Amino acid sequence: MADTGELKAYIQKKFCENVGLPAEEVFGPDLTLAAIISRSERMTNSVDLMESFARTANALRKDHGIRIRLPALALDTPISKVLEVFLQEVERSQGRAA
Repeated sequence: MADTGELKAYIQKKFCENVGLPAEEVFGPDLTLAAIISRSERMTNSVDLMESFARTANALRKDHGIRIRLPALALDTPISKVLEVFLQEVERSQGRAA
């Protein structure tokens, strides 16, 4: 089972692949979700953003066997908070599996 640091890096990598932006551009300045949508050439609205989260969650399930659910998040939410929620869901899921 991957540790939290490895899973954090995995989630960051998959999310950035899905939005088409480098990790340092997304996580370095701690962009808000609205800023990520405006900078990504692959997204035009919040539905595209939700699909990126869903693809990231699906990759986590397929590659690590971890099922997570994300709550609705406001567009002014910083990506660091989203990552924190992802990791809380991972911990919850792993606690349930243990």
